[in-house]
Amino acid sequence: MFNENEYFFQCPYCFQPISMVVEELYGGQSYIEDCEVCCHPIQISYEIEEGEIINFSGNRLDD
Repeated sequence: MFNENEYFFQCPYCFQPISMVVEELYGGQSYIEDCEVCCHPIQISYEIEEGEIINFSGNRLDD
Protein backbone atom coordinates (compact mmCIF):
# COMPACT_ATOMS: atom_id res chain seq x y z
CA MET A 1 0.00 0.00 0.00
CA PHE A 2 0.94 3.64 -0.32
CA ASN A 3 3.14 5.01 2.50
CA GLU A 4 3.69 1.57 4.02
CA ASN A 5 6.95 -0.34 4.05
CA GLU A 6 7.99 -3.81 5.20
CA TYR A 7 10.70 -3.72 7.87
CA PHE A 8 12.74 -6.87 8.60
CA PHE A 9 14.23 -7.70 12.01
CA GLN A 10 14.89 -10.61 14.38
CA CYS A 11 12.21 -11.75 16.85
CA PRO A 12 13.45 -11.11 20.42
CA TYR A 13 11.92 -14.44 21.56
CA CYS A 14 12.58 -17.09 18.89
CA PHE A 15 15.36 -15.16 17.04
CA GLN A 16 13.83 -15.94 13.64
CA PRO A 17 13.90 -13.28 10.92
CA ILE A 18 10.46 -11.68 10.66
CA SER A 19 8.95 -8.52 9.22
CA MET A 20 6.34 -5.92 10.10
CA VAL A 21 4.57 -3.47 7.82
CA VAL A 22 5.08 0.07 9.11
CA GLU A 23 3.24 3.24 8.12
CA GLU A 24 5.55 6.06 7.09
CA LEU A 25 3.15 8.98 7.48
CA TYR A 26 2.73 9.90 11.12
CA GLY A 27 6.19 10.40 12.56
CA GLY A 28 6.24 7.00 14.21
CA GLN A 29 4.17 4.65 16.32
CA SER A 30 4.35 2.27 19.23
CA TYR A 31 2.17 -0.85 19.45
CA ILE A 32 2.18 -4.55 20.32
CA GLU A 33 2.10 -7.21 17.60
CA ASP A 34 2.61 -10.96 17.81
CA CYS A 35 5.57 -12.68 16.15
CA GLU A 36 4.45 -14.45 12.99
CA VAL A 37 6.63 -17.48 13.91
CA CYS A 38 6.31 -18.05 17.68
CA CYS A 39 3.24 -15.85 18.43
CA HIS A 40 4.87 -14.06 21.40
CA PRO A 41 3.91 -10.37 21.81
CA ILE A 42 6.52 -7.85 20.64
CA GLN A 43 6.56 -4.16 21.55
CA ILE A 44 7.14 -2.40 18.21
CA SER A 45 8.31 1.23 18.26
CA TYR A 46 9.62 3.31 15.41
CA GLU A 47 10.22 6.88 14.33
CA ILE A 48 9.82 8.29 10.83
CA GLU A 49 11.63 11.33 9.48
CA GLU A 50 11.11 12.53 5.90
CA GLY A 51 9.49 9.22 4.96
CA GLU A 52 12.39 7.10 6.28
CA ILE A 53 12.60 4.89 9.37
CA ILE A 54 15.27 6.49 11.57
CA ASN A 55 14.74 4.42 14.73
CA PHE A 56 13.15 0.94 15.07
CA SER A 57 12.90 -1.41 18.02
CA GLY A 58 11.15 -4.73 18.51
CA ASN A 59 11.41 -5.71 22.18
CA ARG A 60 10.14 -8.43 24.49
CA LEU A 61 7.34 -7.37 26.81
CA ASP A 62 9.09 -8.92 29.82
CA ASP A 63 12.25 -6.78 29.46
